[in-house]
Amino acid sequence: MTENLPDNAIPPYAILSHRWENDDQEVTYGDMVKGLGRDKAGYDKVKFCGEQATRDGLQYFWVDSYCIDKSNDGEHQKAIHSMFHWYRRASRCYVYLSDVSVSPCDNNDMQRWELNFRNSKWFTRGWTLQELLAPTSVEFFSRNRARLGDKGSLQRQIQEKTGIDIRALQGERLTHFSINERFSWMERRQTTLEEDKAYSLLGIFDVYIPIRYSEGMVNAVKRLEDEINKQTKCIQDLRVTDPRDDKKRIKDTKGGLLVDLYH
Repeated sequence: MTENLPDNAIPPYAILSHRWENDDQEVTYGDMVKGLGRDKAGYDKVKFCGEQATRDGLQYFWVDSYCIDKSNDGEHQKAIHSMFHWYRRASRCYVYLSDVSVSPCDNNDMQRWELNFRNSKWFTRGWTLQELLAPTSVEFFSRNRARLGDKGSLQRQIQEKTGIDIRALQGERLTHFSINERFSWMERRQTTLEEDKAYSLLGIFDVYIPIRYSEGMVNAVKRLEDEINKQTKCIQDLRVTDPRDDKKRIKDTKGGLLVDLYH
């Protein structure tokens, strides 16, 4: 376990995206400190992440259940606000789909596992939305560690399942998508704690609000919307027009860009 690395000296690392299935079976920070947790079902995910990182030439990996001290309220709050940033900075994000099983003979036959992939509960969870969008490299693995593909090769299936614009899956800046569209990506997702439905969107809107787990979802969403509106108004006050609209208008008026101009 590595602690307190300066922000400008963090080495390349892998990060795990997974669905919390049973809190009693997830390996926690407390387990790690005490050298426990190897008998828990969730330990297989931690072990998989470390072994896959090693295969990919990475010496470090990060798992939320294992690395966040949730008994420390300050650290927990910081983690929630930093999570999107941590996923974005990861060299690789491994998605562990515990409800998708692939036999060796099925691994190269997408038709055999595609339905299970689309029906995975991972796509229904609130926090996994940012884990899908933030990293550049997102790779999907079955319960038995078979690699199913990545965010690029499976973008059609992901887009059809989630309704997320393919441009967002390809890494286009999330500010290029409307506020309503980004909110719509969360509509069919659920969180264990109702307030997390708002908190898991903080990175997607790049805003900050204090975490208050006793406030209820309605108040959490309202505070989120207020902060988004405040930020939007600030940007509008700084410019008379949207530069993206100006760029499009100029291109359309002048007949478009010259061939190979990008090069």
